[in-house]
Amino acid sequence: MVKKHNRVWMKLLSYAAIWLTAVVCAFLLVFYHPWFNQQRLIGTTYMTMNNNFYVVLNEQIANAVNRQGDQLLTRDPALKISKQVDQINDFIRQGVAVIVIAPVNGNSVKIHHALQRAHQRGIKIIDVDTELKWKSDADCITTSNNYKAGVLEAKYMMARQKTARILLLEQSTAFSAIQRIDGFTDTVRASKKHGKYQIVGKLETYGQSEITLPKVEKFIDQGTKFDTVMALNDQAAVGALSAIDAKKIKRQISVYSVDGAPNMKGLIGKNVNAVATSAQSPVAIGTLTGKTIYKLLNGEKVDKWLVTPVKLIDRYNITNYSRTGWQ
Repeated sequence: MVKKHNRVWMKLLSYAAIWLTAVVCAFLLVFYHPWFNQQRLIGTTYMTMNNNFYVVLNEQIANAVNRQGDQLLTRDPALKISKQVDQINDFIRQGVAVIVIAPVNGNSVKIHHALQRAHQRGIKIIDVDTELKWKSDADCITTSNNYKAGVLEAKYMMARQKTARILLLEQSTAFSAIQRIDGFTDTVRASKKHGKYQIVGKLETYGQSEITLPKVEKFIDQGTKFDTVMALNDQAAVGALSAIDAKKIKRQISVYSVDGAPNMKGLIGKNVNAVATSAQSPVAIGTLTGKTIYKLLNGEKVDKWLVTPVKLIDRYNITNYSRTGWQ
């Protein structure tokens, strides 16, 4: 009887141990697995999503956020300051932990004040691609070496052209665009042969193909002769190339730009006017930004400026790059 009684107790103890183990495992799963922790919200707002550069950059951030079991909220202000301000305020109301922003206008006081409100709530701010006038608005700035991108284009142009009548395609609201054009024009002016390179026109294009095309067509119709275009980005460059083709201009008009976007790389070596682009990498910037988000959230020290390199792509090295994707 005693042995039988002991066996019953042993079975009961075994069942109790199994049950207790299951309860402990369930507890650990619910309270310690990141999927079951409260999700942190990360907000991203770029100047426009009508630019594949930002789409690809955002994909890298999404990958980082998904790995942490958090949620990404992406908004498109469509180049409108008021929309971006509303989006920042909405992020604040939703309680995001981090805001990643490429400002529609880096000089905007309204965007500045909205970001100040976010900072006062303890929200971390990462400025990507193009800078804010008020550097204190951002905990970190991740960008390409935009000034050098313009320098590379100017040096390449002067190496292959003895003279140039240059049309500049600009975006005065974006510091990244300003830096690229400044890098180009500063390098030309510093050259001993600067007198042979004239700037004959400037067009505000907002870096959009559909805005650039009719403006370049109108510039051509006005009769100002030019043989060179320096564009702030590949979207503007493609718009200019389309305008040149539409006007059936037979002489070469050499187009230089910045980005390394698939549409421009697809034309280099095929369209005689598509000469070169200084390539940046939304993959690298997005990956770096994703890592920086979680360093900030973990209280780690982060450098104020994180700058990724640029490289010039022309018809001689285009085979080293994908024509259909970003680098």
